[in-house]
Amino acid sequence: MKQSIFRVKENTPLTSTVYKMVLVGDTSDITNSGQFVNIKLDGLFLRRPISVCDCEGDTLTLVYKVVGKGTEQMSKMCSGESLDVLTGLGNGYNTDVSGNAPLLLGGGVGIPPMYMLCKKLISEGKSVSVVLGFNKADEVFYENEFRALGADVTVTTVDGSYGTPGFVTDVMKDREYSYFYTCGPEPMLKAVYKTSVTGGQFSFEERMGCGFGACMGCSCKTITGYKRICKEGPVLVKEEILWQN
Repeated sequence: MKQSIFRVKENTPLTSTVYKMVLVGDTSDITNSGQFVNIKLDGLFLRRPISVCDCEGDTLTLVYKVVGKGTEQMSKMCSGESLDVLTGLGNGYNTDVSGNAPLLLGGGVGIPPMYMLCKKLISEGKSVSVVLGFNKADEVFYENEFRALGADVTVTTVDGSYGTPGFVTDVMKDREYSYFYTCGPEPMLKAVYKTSVTGGQFSFEERMGCGFGACMGCSCKTITGYKRICKEGPVLVKEEILWQN
């Protein structure tokens, strides 16, 4: 974990509620797809955890949804402003077990960490399929960015207004794949778990206090005992997950 000051290079809307923020700073502690950063914002006690969408050189890309005071404050930031950021948090995805034809399933704001993962898998010579799930057409983002990486991309919308009508699992059940990776809201993750026919990795979202394992506030029970989502997670493998009712 490292605390660094980043400069805002770009902060632009992708949809009415989703923004892309590009930061410049010390990214040396960001070593794996699926990790997250924790951002300090003026006037707010707790830092805001945001998944890493991409990291290349000294450039860090975050894609976030405006859902509260913290992300609303972020959405109003301009180029040249500075942010206090904790980097290198979380364990990230393991691509060594992906096989040759991994399937990536992202839902809503669970999609951003899938981008860096997709880029890594393709660089390893894998044939990657990606399913991006949204509620409706005007919520769709990053479809073209995934296609530009060389992935086979399918977009689903719950209301059928764009792409394939339905949920990511409606596509998943008809696909052949060697392994899967997923991130999204818990109902989607539960559905993916039930639909899947191979091993896989799930990235979870939990309310966090510190973001680096000290406060124990984001602990969850697994097959092997309690794990902290911010420290031993946010990525857990399918075989260790215990779903809470």
